[in-house]
Amino acid sequence: MLARSVVGRTFRHTTVREARLRRSVTSELASALAGRRIERIGRRAKYLLIEVGGGQVMLVHLGMSGSLTHRGHGFDPVPFDSRHDHIEFALDDGSVLVYNDPRRFGLIKVVARADLDNVTELKYLGPEPLGHEFSTGYLWKATRGRTAAIKNLLMDQRIVAGVGNIYASEVLFRARVRPTRRGGKVTRDEAERIVTATKEVLREAIGSRGTTFRSYRDSRGQPGKFAQLLRVYDREGKPCRRCNTPIRAIVLGQRSSYYCPRCQK
Repeated sequence: MLARSVVGRTFRHTTVREARLRRSVTSELASALAGRRIERIGRRAKYLLIEVGGGQVMLVHLGMSGSLTHRGHGFDPVPFDSRHDHIEFALDDGSVLVYNDPRRFGLIKVVARADLDNVTELKYLGPEPLGHEFSTGYLWKATRGRTAAIKNLLMDQRIVAGVGNIYASEVLFRARVRPTRRGGKVTRDEAERIVTATKEVLREAIGSRGTTFRSYRDSRGQPGKFAQLLRVYDREGKPCRRCNTPIRAIVLGQRSSYYCPRCQK
């Protein structure tokens, strides 16, 4: 959606109100973007890649609470606290791209497009979960001999890029695999179910604008609707939608994990 509304627009000027994000925003950000046309918007793992003229790319990571919204005609700014509008990118049509981040865990920086594959944040990432490289054979080989819990391996960006905590719980429920299972104990059939479920869950989430619990909004300021479709995440004690057994919650890798003790083995 962001691509449809801003590709072709040109950066007029950039205002940095708060530079202290996960990594401080450099003073060169404004000059690196001024006068440059937005040519394409892509994604790698959890990073937005905004390609601009002159062979430059702006990397944007939203952290845990950030959003990058295109504010112009028809945009509803009500959900956003202006105190957390840390960076504003004024565009040539009078609209504004705004980076809002209450917890300031995000990251924004500009790099040369030619150096993109060697950027620290992207260099060691695994395959994209919706791509052909993330296959049954790949996951099967990647988990052999691993003693870490399968949920932690799914969230390891070096194994597969971009699967977060919420979606990992949902994927394993659909695949009928308990999140605590050691990666090396996952069978080939289970690996196939995990890969299939990963692609299904992510496609459904994208189609529903993502998952909103508190502050998340998409580029037009709209909340994600996938939370209404969650089957286990944040449903501790509630009946499983498949068998009515109460959903359980545990902590894995310092993150809350949810599963059905009957459906997931």
